[in-house]
Amino acid sequence: MLAVTALALARLHDLFAIAMLSGIYSLVSAVLFVMLDAVDVAFTEASVGAGVATVFLLSTLALTASREKTVPRKSLLALVVVVITGAALIYGTIDIPPFGDPDNPIHHHVAPRYVHDSPQEIGIPNMVTSILASYRGYDTLGETVVIFTAAIGVLLLIGGKRRVSSKDKNE
Repeated sequence: MLAVTALALARLHDLFAIAMLSGIYSLVSAVLFVMLDAVDVAFTEASVGAGVATVFLLSTLALTASREKTVPRKSLLALVVVVITGAALIYGTIDIPPFGDPDNPIHHHVAPRYVHDSPQEIGIPNMVTSILASYRGYDTLGETVVIFTAAIGVLLLIGGKRRVSSKDKNE
C-alpha cells in the first residue's frame, strides 16, 4: 500500500489529491509501525504526519492554486540525485540482519536485561511502561514535546487572528 500510494503521489498533478494521499500515506505508515510493535512511533506518525502535516498542506493549498504548474523541461540532474540516493539507501541496508530472527544482536544484548531486571530496577510491574517511562524517558519526553508543539500549531492555525471589521470597531 505504501508503494502504491507513493506512486500515485508521484503521478498526480492535483494538489488537493496530493495532500489527501500524503495523509493516507502517513496513516498506512502508522499501521505499519503498529504491526512492528512500535506503537509510540505509530502514534506520533498518525498525529503529526497524518494530522498536522495534512492541515498544513491544506492551509497552504487554500493560499495557492489547485493545480501543479507544468515545467517545460525535465532535469536529468534530479534523476541522477534520486538514483544515487536510492543506491546509497539500499547499500546501507545490506548489513541489516533478517527481521524477526531470534539470533539478531538486539535479542542478546539489551532485551534480556529489560525482561529480567526491569521489575526489580524500576518497580513497575508493566515492562512496557517501565521501558517508556524510565529507560527511554528522554525519548518519550521528546515525542511528547513534538506532539504538544504540533497540537499548539494546529490550534493557532485554526484559531488564528481574526480581522477586526469596521462594524466591530464601532461596537
